[in-house]
Amino acid sequence: MLRKGLHAAVVLLAMTCAAATARAEDGKLAMHVLNRLAFGPDADSLQSIHRLGIDGWIDRQLHPETIDQPQVLTDRLNRFETLSLDPVELFQRYGPPLPIAGAVDADAVKAARQRSRVIVQQAGQARLLRALASPRQLQEVMVDFWYNHFNVFAAKGLDHLWIGDYEERAIRPHALGRFRDLLEATARHPAMLFYLDNWQNTAPGSPGARGRDSGLNENYARELMELHTLGVDGGYTQDDVIALARILTGWGLVRPRQARFLPSDNGFAFDASRHDFGDKVFLGRIIQGEGAAEVEAALDILAGSPATARHLSFELAQYFVADRPPPALVDALTRRWMETDGDIHAVLKTLFASREFRAPANFGGKFKTPLQYVVSAIRAADRQVVNFRPLLGTMARLGQPLYGCPTPDGYKNTRDAWLNPDALTLRLSFATALGSGHLPLDVAPPAMEEEAIPQPAQALRPAPVDSDRLLALLRPTLSARTLDALGNAAPQLTAALILGSPDFMAR
Repeated sequence: MLRKGLHAAVVLLAMTCAAATARAEDGKLAMHVLNRLAFGPDADSLQSIHRLGIDGWIDRQLHPETIDQPQVLTDRLNRFETLSLDPVELFQRYGPPLPIAGAVDADAVKAARQRSRVIVQQAGQARLLRALASPRQLQEVMVDFWYNHFNVFAAKGLDHLWIGDYEERAIRPHALGRFRDLLEATARHPAMLFYLDNWQNTAPGSPGARGRDSGLNENYARELMELHTLGVDGGYTQDDVIALARILTGWGLVRPRQARFLPSDNGFAFDASRHDFGDKVFLGRIIQGEGAAEVEAALDILAGSPATARHLSFELAQYFVADRPPPALVDALTRRWMETDGDIHAVLKTLFASREFRAPANFGGKFKTPLQYVVSAIRAADRQVVNFRPLLGTMARLGQPLYGCPTPDGYKNTRDAWLNPDALTLRLSFATALGSGHLPLDVAPPAMEEEAIPQPAQALRPAPVDSDRLLALLRPTLSARTLDALGNAAPQLTAALILGSPDFMAR
C-alpha cells in the first residue's frame, strides 16, 4: 500500500509539473505571438489572447473587419482632417501656388510649405495612435510591413502632400488582401508615381513629349521589379527594364493645366499623348501597344510570377520568424502564395501555423526596429499619448524617422541594421525617461495645432510607470539574468531596467 501511495504521489507530482511546464510554454508562446503579430503585449491584448486562445486570437486578427474599434480611437482619428482628403484636394488646399504670368511668389511658396506640414504630422500621429491603441494589431503590423516594402519618402518634392493618403488608401485597405490589388493601388497612387519619377516617363518623340517630360524614365520600372515584385535575382534583364518603362509611359499624374482634358482618378491619370504604343517583349511575353491596358497586363505578369511569390515569402518569413528564415518555411509560403494567387491572408495563416514560427528557438530572436521598440514600450507601460513628439523624435534619433527613408528599399528589419552602441544608449535614455514618468506624453504642447484634443483643466504631474504591473505583464519574456538584476535594483529603477533590458529590445 505504501508503494502504491508513493507511486500515485510521484505520478501526481509529475502531472502537476507537466501542467505547470505546459502553462509556462503557452505563456511564452502567447508573448511571442504578441511580439510578432502585434506591437508588443499590453494588458488588453494579453487578456484577449487568454480568453480566445492563441489560435483563436490569431484567427480573429486575420479578420480585422470583425474587430470593433474603440470609439475613443475612432473619435481621435476623425480629428485628423487631412486623412479625409484625396490627392487632388490635398494639392488644391496645401500645394504650392501656381505661377502667375510665369512668375513664382517665393513667399507664397514658403507659406504653403509651412501650412502643408500638418499633413505629415497628422499621418504620423494617426499611424502611432493606431499602432498603440487599435485592437486590430495584425493589420497595423502589416501596414508597417507593406509601407516599408512599397516605401515612399515624404521629403521628396510634392510627396509630403500625399503621404497620409498613400498609407490610408493604397496600403491599409489591402494589407491583408490580395497582393495584386495592393500592387495596383501603389502603382496608381500619385505618391509612388512622383517618388519614383514615373509621372515624367514619356515616349521619346511622342506628341506629348516636351521639356523635362521628353524621355524614357526607368526608375519606377526598375524598382517595380527589383523591390516590389520579382526581387533582385528574379530573372529579369535590362531589356525587361526598358520594356516595362516603355509600357509605363504616360502612366502618371494629372497636371493642373491638364485637369479639364484628362480624366483623373484621385490624381492618377493616363496621358496617351506621352505613351509608347509600339509592341513590347516583357519577360518573354509579347505585349501589344494598347495604352493603359499594357500596364495592367504587366502587373498581372509580375504579381503572378513564382519569383515574386518567393521574394515576398522570404520577406514575410524574415519579418515574422528570423533574420535568416528557414528555407523550408520560405518554400511552404511560396507554394501557398502560388496556390492562392497571392492571397496575403492565406499565406500569413500558413506562416503563423508553421512549426518554424512556433519554435521556441525563434522566440526573442528578432531585434526591434525603433518604431517597434518605441510603440511596444508605450503599450507595455500603459501610457496614454496626447503628445506624440517625444515618440517621433526618439524614432528619428534612432535612425527611423516615420516616412523618412529616402531610398526605395525601405528600412531594414534585421538585428545588424539596428543594434549598435549609440542606439542602445538612446534606447536606455528613452526607457529611463518613460519609466520615471519624465516623458511628456500626457499633455499636448501649446504649439501643436494639428490635433485639437480637449485638455484637462489642470495638468497632472507625470507618474512613474507601475513597475509591479509591468513586471507581471512581461515576466515570461525576461531572462533569469534580467530578473536577478531587477532583484538587486532600487524599486524606482525597476521599470526603466525592464524597458531598457536586452529582453525587451528583442521580440
